[in-house]
Formats: sequence, structure tokens, C-alpha cells
Amino acid sequence: MHSMLRWRSIMRELSAEARLHLYARSVSRRAGTGFHTAALYSAFALIAAIVFGTLSVHPF
Repeated sequence: MHSMLRWRSIMRELSAEARLHLYARSVSRRAGTGFHTAALYSAFALIAAIVFGTLSVHPF
């Protein structure tokens, strides 16, 4: 009977560890998505700044 209780506690710990791992992965995924969104908007802002900057210069 003691081995059964020990097995249950081990399984419970593994289950808690698996839940923690899944939570960490979901947080990481959300942070990665936010980073990609920020990088995309920054790239568009840089392109717009270059285009409007070259249009505003009068070389002649």
C-alpha cells in the first residue's frame, strides 16, 4: 500500500511539473508573438521614415 501512495505522489508531482511546463510555454509563445508584432511595426516605421525622408530632400 505504501508503494501505491508513493507512486501517486510521484505522478502528482510529475503532473504539476507538466502543467508548469505548459504554462511556461504558453507565456513564452505570447511574448514571442508580441516581439514579432513589435518588430513588424518597427520595420514598417523604418521603411516609411526612409521613403518620406528621401522624398523631402531636394537634391537640385
